[in-house]
Amino acid sequence: MAQQQKQEPEIPHLTRTQVLVAMGATAILLWIVAKLWLQLGNFSLMPWRWEAKGFLWGVLLGLCITALSGLAYYLWLPYRRSANYYLEMVLQPLALPDLIWLGLLPGLSEELLFRGVMLPAFGYDHSAIIISSVCFGILHLSGSQQWPYVIWASIVGLLLGYGALLSGNLLVPIVAHIVTNLISSYVWKMRQSQSIKN
Repeated sequence: MAQQQKQEPEIPHLTRTQVLVAMGATAILLWIVAKLWLQLGNFSLMPWRWEAKGFLWGVLLGLCITALSGLAYYLWLPYRRSANYYLEMVLQPLALPDLIWLGLLPGLSEELLFRGVMLPAFGYDHSAIIISSVCFGILHLSGSQQWPYVIWASIVGLLLGYGALLSGNLLVPIVAHIVTNLISSYVWKMRQSQSIKN
């Protein structure tokens, strides 16, 4: 029986500090791009309101995305390989408390740019959602063989984009993104610790 080959990383293994610094630097860079685009463009940031209904819709959307990601992980082998590669690179060096940053930093900065700025910049329509989703997917490209992960991230971008558009509240995709990152990363870390014990 042939053993499943493990994909060799194109990016060297990172330390915990390098991952945390990279997350922080990426969040700052995305925030700067969003601020500059808002200043140079002739549009306003997508509105966001703190409200229980928007928060609950965000949690529900995040749970749905997490469930769909789990389904894709089990049914789509290229995505599973790609996700394992990406998650191992990002999550392996992190401690459990670091997962809070993994939820918050991308959830806030990526949603600010991809939904908060791109949707109004491109016109609050289907094409705006598609453009922002493809850009969001490409942001998750970590190697030349990581296209299944990019495709899945683009699909998640579509779900987050429609969540923003239908609710009219940027809070919905922000909460959904944070919930998805927190649950997915926690589940992955727990599976890894179980497999080490066994």
